[in-house]
Amino acid sequence: MSRALPDLPPLREVIARHGLSANKALGQNFLLDGQLLDRIARVPGDLDGATVYEVGPGPGGLTRALLGAGASVVAVERDDRCLAALEELNQASGGRLRVISADAMKIDERAEAGDGAHIASNLPYNVGTALFVRWMTLDAWPPWWRSLTLMFQKEVAERIVAKPGSAAYGRLAVLAQWRATPVIAMNVHRSAFVPPPKVMSAIVHVVPAAQPEGASMATIETLTAAAFGQRRKMLRQSLKGVKGAVEALATVGIDPERRAETVTVDEFVALARALS
Repeated sequence: MSRALPDLPPLREVIARHGLSANKALGQNFLLDGQLLDRIARVPGDLDGATVYEVGPGPGGLTRALLGAGASVVAVERDDRCLAALEELNQASGGRLRVISADAMKIDERAEAGDGAHIASNLPYNVGTALFVRWMTLDAWPPWWRSLTLMFQKEVAERIVAKPGSAAYGRLAVLAQWRATPVIAMNVHRSAFVPPPKVMSAIVHVVPAAQPEGASMATIETLTAAAFGQRRKMLRQSLKGVKGAVEALATVGIDPERRAETVTVDEFVALARALS
């Protein structure tokens, strides 16, 4: 059940009143379409009573939609110019918004949002991939977060969900898929943003899955870094710097003359298991 917010002024009016403009250095692009924002807020499922962790809320477009869906929101905003507008939104929601003025790369999200929180964000383009990798490479699994609903450049989104043999398939796909299920929930046209970015965007939704037994995150990271770091080379060359990896190829039945882009997620897991 959604919790209706009082009538709020249009986002464009809020942006104008507070003198806000998207800061290119912070990777900002504002979303103002309320219907689109409501659709994004529905991607994680029922948020009534849930906690959502948001990075880079800006003037609060997605934040409004998340609060309207019944969530309590913990938002991290680096741009102090946006804090006054966000405080107005906190007042309107009856105190369901807590804003942390900080760099999202430098805080303990789990301590701030708590176990079981959803993460939903129109991620700033300049830190989006780094944050995603951080959330996907936690040692503890299942993770503290319940789901990820994240805006990326479409090219990055396609890399996250890519299949073996495609040009987009690489290390990001393996890190995302070996113990989670990522899907592209919706595409977002560049014209939906202010200012419009040069590229198209997409919403990626990720739900954790069971971690395969006998394989560690550290080994998966080592193997994928080596294999895709020299993706044009055969595995017998690209993996020779990883102790035991070339020998393990035969153990799990992977032809050493293949290249990394042909190796499935399950095969990387089998290789990691053989090295653990």
